[in-house]
Amino acid sequence: MDAKELAVPGAWSFTPPVFPDARGAFAAPFQAEVFARTVGHPLHVAQANTSVSRRGVVRGVHYADVPPGQAKYVVCTAGALLDVVVDIRVGSPTFGRWDAVRLDGQGLGAVYLSEGLGHAFLALADDTVATYLCSTPYNPTAEHGVSPLDPELALPWTEYLPADELVLSDKDTDAPTLAEALAAGALPDAEACRARVAELSGS
Repeated sequence: MDAKELAVPGAWSFTPPVFPDARGAFAAPFQAEVFARTVGHPLHVAQANTSVSRRGVVRGVHYADVPPGQAKYVVCTAGALLDVVVDIRVGSPTFGRWDAVRLDGQGLGAVYLSEGLGHAFLALADDTVATYLCSTPYNPTAEHGVSPLDPELALPWTEYLPADELVLSDKDTDAPTLAEALAAGALPDAEACRARVAELSGS
């Protein structure tokens, strides 16, 4: 398993070896020992979510209040997607920065984002299946969004598909820009996020 920290601190990509044979292929996209060694603490899984998306669907940018926040370990098991992590932590040196990783059902790689980071993805193929291992259960009152079309964030959707092929939910279409969410005091605080990670790491 290869692990690499992304340009947004607190996010990593994980790439497992894939073993093909005459039947198909096998991989282990999540390995607890590698994860804990890389991130500094185990992943507590409270809920597993699966979404199926047609080509052009954009989901996100989503995040949860900290504390407790919601960390996610995202795997694409069919189709292909562009997974994007956005630093929305107020006071972070990399506030507003994002990084993107292509995940697909052949490589079976994963992206982990720690508490306080924003998450979004673009489905690059029909019937794209994404599974999220989440550190906390669904809590609608604590979950929020930033517009994936925020021009100041300039997320790279149109590098992959034309703008008129992007499909968003009403909730994501109506989400505030990063600047609007900041002005409203709706974004996670970087110090609270650091404290949460330190708590999980036992330090």
